[in-house]
Amino acid sequence: MVSRPEIERRYASVREAMDAHGIDAVVVCGTEYTGFEGAVTYLSGFVIVHRYAYVLLPREGDPSIVFPAEARYVGEHGTSWIDDQVFAERPGEWLSERLAGKRVGVFGLDYVLTVRDFAALDGKADIVPFDLEFDLARAVKSDEELDSVRDSVRINTEGFHVFAAEYEPGKTAAEVLAPAEKLFVAAGCGRLTMNMVLVGAEFAIARSETMLGDFCIPSLEIAGPGGHWVEVSRALGTPNAEVSRMLEAYEEYFEAAKSALRPGATAHDAHRAVSKGFTDRGYHLGHVTGHSIGMTMIEHPKIGEGIETELRENMVFSMHPHVIAENGHDCLYMQDTWLVTADGGEPLAGLPMKLF
Repeated sequence: MVSRPEIERRYASVREAMDAHGIDAVVVCGTEYTGFEGAVTYLSGFVIVHRYAYVLLPREGDPSIVFPAEARYVGEHGTSWIDDQVFAERPGEWLSERLAGKRVGVFGLDYVLTVRDFAALDGKADIVPFDLEFDLARAVKSDEELDSVRDSVRINTEGFHVFAAEYEPGKTAAEVLAPAEKLFVAAGCGRLTMNMVLVGAEFAIARSETMLGDFCIPSLEIAGPGGHWVEVSRALGTPNAEVSRMLEAYEEYFEAAKSALRPGATAHDAHRAVSKGFTDRGYHLGHVTGHSIGMTMIEHPKIGEGIETELRENMVFSMHPHVIAENGHDCLYMQDTWLVTADGGEPLAGLPMKLF
């Protein structure tokens, strides 16, 4: 249960961003696609399990949560702390009546807002993208949020140990992952898991036809009961010589992140520091080095080249350099959830940086 002071803190942070950018109201969009529902949960407490929903937060006054009326059930509506719950035949038309003539920031304009609702809003309100601004407003976590993050990390780490205990060459990915998924669901993750294995350098769903060999790279990503996503995993088995060389760079990244993820450093600075061991060995990274993570799986800022966003204390990042050999097959990808503290980066899982 989210406390009332925490709810007001979230609203105040978003409204501060609204004031800074001359926004009259924010519409936060979410869909049932895993990873894109969290912004709605962040502002309302509601978890989407079907279709989509929007939260309207005005600069002044009470928020509203808007559901499409053709699907009366899109989740447990009573879990939302927002009193004004609207079931609209055309949510975009309802929003356009409320927002006509206003300057409206939309989180999810590129990926989430439905076409029909954009068409209803376009021309009536001055619509501007607000993904970056919204994410930066929620990037610094409160102590209450950090309790949720740590709980998610605990669950994810326990799941990794279950996966590691089940793994052996010749088993299918489904056989190995199923006990971990059982733990995740029992611990309160519900639908909020997105777990895969790497087959060569590509991610794959853990299906029964995916046979695991002498070396296995799981990608374990979950959100616990509090709704905060985390990512924790390690590679398993016996690597070849190329991957063993990659591990040396991973060990250097892990140590570098402890000083690089500090308040006042930029995301670009952190990226350069943690990627140095890979680039010095001639490797290219096939995935972002890291990214802010919260109630949406991937948030701004990313830890990457040219990202000048300044890191602040209590930001949380998923770090997972994805290093791929020139042959396009050999790779290494291991995940950690890090907290920016006054003294530098803290890896929250407590797992050693090694191959299990």
